[in-house]
Amino acid sequence: MREDPAPEEARVQRLIRIGEPPRNRAEAWRKLVWILPWLVFLSSPLNDLVSGHHTAAATAAGWAGLLFFVGTYLAVVFRNMGRPFAGRIVVVLVAGLTALAIILPLTLGAPWLGLFVYVSVVCGVTLPLRIAYWAIPLNTVALILVGIRAGEETAWSLFLLVLLLGFSMTGVKQLVRTTVELRKARATVAQLAANEERLRLARDLHDLLGHSLSLITLKSELAGRMLPDHPDKAAQQVADIEQVSRQALVDVREAVTGYRRPRLSAELAGAQVALTAAGVTADVPDEPDLAHVPEESESALAWALREAVTNVVRHSGAGRCTVEVLKRQTLDGQVLELSVEDNGSGGSGKGPGNGLTGLTERLEKAGGTLEASRTKHGFRLVARVPAGTSPAVGSGA
Repeated sequence: MREDPAPEEARVQRLIRIGEPPRNRAEAWRKLVWILPWLVFLSSPLNDLVSGHHTAAATAAGWAGLLFFVGTYLAVVFRNMGRPFAGRIVVVLVAGLTALAIILPLTLGAPWLGLFVYVSVVCGVTLPLRIAYWAIPLNTVALILVGIRAGEETAWSLFLLVLLLGFSMTGVKQLVRTTVELRKARATVAQLAANEERLRLARDLHDLLGHSLSLITLKSELAGRMLPDHPDKAAQQVADIEQVSRQALVDVREAVTGYRRPRLSAELAGAQVALTAAGVTADVPDEPDLAHVPEESESALAWALREAVTNVVRHSGAGRCTVEVLKRQTLDGQVLELSVEDNGSGGSGKGPGNGLTGLTERLEKAGGTLEASRTKHGFRLVARVPAGTSPAVGSGA
């Protein structure tokens, strides 16, 4: 039985979704917390306003300008983490922030030069890349010119910060865009795979049942016409109908079994998710070498992996689990070996449970074996199945 993916889904739901609008008030607050630490550069303007160095009118104008600047900055950046403003609105808001970043230092002094940091961040986050690559250097030049005009050397200490922070925000923007596109591509691939599987199922059912059902219909009509005058021939037709129906049922069962057959690569991916969600440090291979491995052997090994991971998650209390899939050459031919080892308790210790017993029977049916034993530091399960035909080792002439 596969481990319930609910813990993993719950963990994902708690993450902040970059590049998507907040789904609720709690997520909106979490996104705001990511933005607020950047307001540290406002300490200088705040100290300048409360120091009493300006007239009452200048102080009031400074507070108004600062509140408008911060409100606009938060609106632009916070909105850009979800559904951004239209292009024209962004240009107007960035222009307003730039104007305030120039006017306030020129009128109130050098402590306000830190506003250029926020302008650089907004340029990198909101503007198109071809425009941002020009806007960020121009904003840096404006910082230097305003700093020289204000007669302070503070601008030079902010030079690299404003320049590099702006370009780093363009990198973050590209990363967010790539992440969103990757998620969309994964969803598209999953949908296409599901559609292809439905088409394949429709084709297989048509091929399996189309001929059989047509034959059953034809023989039923013949049996109906023969029944009054030739009951013996009608009975033969009914017997043929029974035989065709049984064969059709066998074909459908085999097809359904093929669709239900687990794949080792998919089980390995599921094992990684289940172990991680349960807080177990997992070392799981990505793509095993399954060349020439019979489907029955792969299916049996996939069931073994599912059962082993379920035991680790539910019963062992392990903190670490290592999964290995190797091909080995034996005297009986090449085998595919699955090893699942953990550092847990190994369960209740009252003998093999129904899961391991059923798993042993399943592996034996595929020509494989199962070994489950305690180790010095935990529990180890080893399943082996035939990996296909190979030359015998050590065969003499």
